[in-house]
Amino acid sequence: MNDDQVRILCVDDEKNVLRALERIFMDEPYEILIAMSGQEGLDVLSDEPGIQVVISDFRMPGMNGVDFLKEVYKRRPDTVRIVLSGYADIAAVVAAINDGRIYKFIPKPWNDDELKVTINNAIERYFLQKRNQQLTEELKVKNEELTLLNEGLENLVAERTEELRFQNRVLDRAWRVLESLPIGVVGLDADGMIVQCNMKAHELLGRDSGEMIGLERAAALPDDINRLVDEVIEKDSAVANVLMSGGEVVSRGVYMRHSDGQEGIILAFVGKEEWR
Repeated sequence: MNDDQVRILCVDDEKNVLRALERIFMDEPYEILIAMSGQEGLDVLSDEPGIQVVISDFRMPGMNGVDFLKEVYKRRPDTVRIVLSGYADIAAVVAAINDGRIYKFIPKPWNDDELKVTINNAIERYFLQKRNQQLTEELKVKNEELTLLNEGLENLVAERTEELRFQNRVLDRAWRVLESLPIGVVGLDADGMIVQCNMKAHELLGRDSGEMIGLERAAALPDDINRLVDEVIEKDSAVANVLMSGGEVVSRGVYMRHSDGQEGIILAFVGKEEWR
């Protein structure tokens, strides 16, 4: 059976009423199921899947229409439930309409055209509710996926944050070691900008701490050291004696190339006595 096939269960203890309902919907694309009592209607409901609309008479022996539709609601809450009633029953139906979760009641005798409109509206209501339920379930699944994704991102951020903290601790310790070295160290990037200069190097160059960072080496370093840098660029390494503010020192330069594509020059300045 097609999931969108409309099936209507009609329950009434009078055969002529059931025949009239079947005749009204004869030209409609609906499958009409019938039952002559509330209990028989519940049996049909248990045996037949995909019933969208249930129409029940109010006055029936054994189980009236409202009690029957209350049980229908318990078993198939997604169905649209309609009660047929005589004018004398209207007050009783209105009083019980919430108990049966009844969509609408139709007075007997009914108008065929009005009944068709009511049934069409009931069917539209059913499929609209079904679509809303489907969208709600899809939204629930998406929200669960989003929650899992957010949890994964939070874990990833936490891991990355811890990695960065560790790297920062390593860099901090490396910087402290560099600052404590008894030799001067100057780092240049591939464009000749000074990107590192430890305390000893500032001392040997006669500059205040931190003053060298960000300067161009051609303007910041003595001519002898710039000539050494030129030789390092040409040969990848070089050694020279240079005169600095603290006297003559041995200066060694090395061109560094890393696998990540970064390049630069490291210069080390050591007093001649220390070099020996």
